[in-house]
Amino acid sequence: MNNPILHTTGMVFIYLGIGFDFFGVLGLVRLPDVYNRLQAATKCVTFGSAGILFGVFLIQGFNSFGFKALLGIVFIFLASPVAAHAIARAAHRARIKLADVTVVDQYEEDKELKN
Repeated sequence: MNNPILHTTGMVFIYLGIGFDFFGVLGLVRLPDVYNRLQAATKCVTFGSAGILFGVFLIQGFNSFGFKALLGIVFIFLASPVAAHAIARAAHRARIKLADVTVVDQYEEDKELKN
């Protein structure tokens, strides 16, 4: 039988992860352009899924399933920001328009699109 404190803490992390996922989905629906939506989706995946996986690890403990959850967290933390950057850069190079309320375009200032 698992420790009830670890189980409760694990469930708290799972609920926090679900909360991050929920707010990330709201960001996907409400934000104005692809760049802002990508930022919301990246936060959603990184913190939401990692929170859920960490909660699963706390509940499962130090067995093969728990270690797989930890490996999933490491993979998410490494792959998600890199993928988001690559997608944002490709969208900018494809000249997908920024929202009208955008204040700074760092790629444009750095002459990133110069061919």
